[in-house]
Amino acid sequence: MLHIASVRERPNSKSDTDHEVTIVPSHENALTGIFEVSKVLTAPCRLEVALANVVDLLQSFVQVRHAIISLFDDDGVPDITVGAGLGELSDERYRMRLPQKAIDHIVATDSPLIAENVATHSVFSAADVDVLGASDNVPVSFIGVPIRIDAKVVGTLTIDRILDNRSSVRLDYDVRLLTMIADLVSQTVKLHRLFACDRERLMVEKDRLQKQLSELRNPTRERKKINVEGIIGDSPALRALLEKIAVVAKSNSTVLLRGESGTGKELIAKAIHERSPRAKRPFIKLNCAALPETVLESELFGHEKGAFTSAFSARKGRFELADKGTLFLDEIGEISASFQAKLLRVLQEQEFERVGGNQTIKVDVRVIAATNKNLEDAVARNEFRTDLYYRISVVPLLLPPLRERRSDIPLLAAEFLKNFNGENGRALAFDGSAIEVLMNCGFPGNVRELENCVQRTATLAPGPSIVRDDFACCHGQCLSAVLWRSASDEIALHPGPIVQVPVKPTTFSAESAPSVTVAGSPVGSEQAPFAPAGVALVSGANMIDRERVIAAMERAGWVQAKAARLLGVTPRQIGYALRKYGIEIKRF
Repeated sequence: MLHIASVRERPNSKSDTDHEVTIVPSHENALTGIFEVSKVLTAPCRLEVALANVVDLLQSFVQVRHAIISLFDDDGVPDITVGAGLGELSDERYRMRLPQKAIDHIVATDSPLIAENVATHSVFSAADVDVLGASDNVPVSFIGVPIRIDAKVVGTLTIDRILDNRSSVRLDYDVRLLTMIADLVSQTVKLHRLFACDRERLMVEKDRLQKQLSELRNPTRERKKINVEGIIGDSPALRALLEKIAVVAKSNSTVLLRGESGTGKELIAKAIHERSPRAKRPFIKLNCAALPETVLESELFGHEKGAFTSAFSARKGRFELADKGTLFLDEIGEISASFQAKLLRVLQEQEFERVGGNQTIKVDVRVIAATNKNLEDAVARNEFRTDLYYRISVVPLLLPPLRERRSDIPLLAAEFLKNFNGENGRALAFDGSAIEVLMNCGFPGNVRELENCVQRTATLAPGPSIVRDDFACCHGQCLSAVLWRSASDEIALHPGPIVQVPVKPTTFSAESAPSVTVAGSPVGSEQAPFAPAGVALVSGANMIDRERVIAAMERAGWVQAKAARLLGVTPRQIGYALRKYGIEIKRF
């Protein structure tokens, strides 16, 4: 226990032997008390516990009957209240022992309040006097100091005691002492509140990072799923495409759909239209490869009566029919060089004349084009206009081949089988071994080939379930596999890794099948017809040399794709060989 007073002798005029004992403050004890308070406040514990320990310690070096520390929140509402000398009370009970009018005065004036006798002090109301237990027989002294953070009062430190001779002597001294303790308390409160703010901020950041991590680990569950009618699948490649569609659809930019045959370019074009502001306007489509140039011009631009022999009346073209809507031009890479110039003007100016007419017609049409052709190679060979290429390839979208979205194969196959059952009144289902066969197939024809495979197998399946042996490829009878040898010549856009279909010995002629390399390993010529698209074809064990390249190019009329077929390699490999050996391509 700290000592709170020292004894000092005063000479008495009546007798040197007589003396009186006066209690005076001890600076040494005060400094020791402040040191102890600072240790309590820096101890690792909750703020409420630290403050309670402070008011308990006050009783060791300050004359105290009751001591209370009260803190307010940002709105001035009491937040934490701790006391000493009142027993084990709750925060609310401690607050009831505070003289409210006096507390309000301390907060309002931001200065200490000293009352030698609360019963005679103007700041204390009758209610405050009753709260402090003062009466004529029990005079009570009161000291209250503000606890401030920066320039804002955030609480009070108050004490009261029974008035006696010692109380009156210590009042001014105790005010200075309590003010120093209040300053220590304010620094501790400030640090605790800053720590609480940082902790809350870190918790918010932690929740945000955990949510992002959860999205990365479970993208299917967390990410909002985009559904497009007719497009089935949930693979990462397809989801990425659908997310791009949702963004692209909002603009009026020209879109070029790139991808292999059978990847669903028309479905994607329709999905873009239906999600665009033009959704309520017409969606007109035309296959450019299906019509000769003269008919194509009439179909796109329309014609006037008498423009040609069978033009018995005027007719609107597809551009007019698609006004304010969307025009889908499929197989745009197949149009002739002369027609490319005519199409370029329409795309640039959004105006044209009908065949046989001289009146300029203006339209507002969004064009979505599609091709499975390598337009860059076509531009390099002067088969496709550079200016038209840049006009249609404003927003290119690459449609992933089925081999790059293998997880979608079971979903697509199930949908195709469901449609087959509905049309034919059957109840077929896939066996596990059947799904394994489908998952291992290269499908160079993509979704279209998968649909045909399901329908063909379902048609011939004898039992209630489709099993492995029901597939033609498992008996070496898949005619589509013959196309796999040259399918790589037709693929211009990023062929992915393919898993070869396990098959029984084939019935095809070994002489007609070149050797192939799948994933770096040679496969016998018996299985060559079943080599999936995108694998490297080589002739024998050696790479093609300069003389053979020149001979093949001469024989093919300097058409790289034909020369590639003659050598059993891809057009890309032919291009590499031409550049490697410095062979100049002849133009005719």
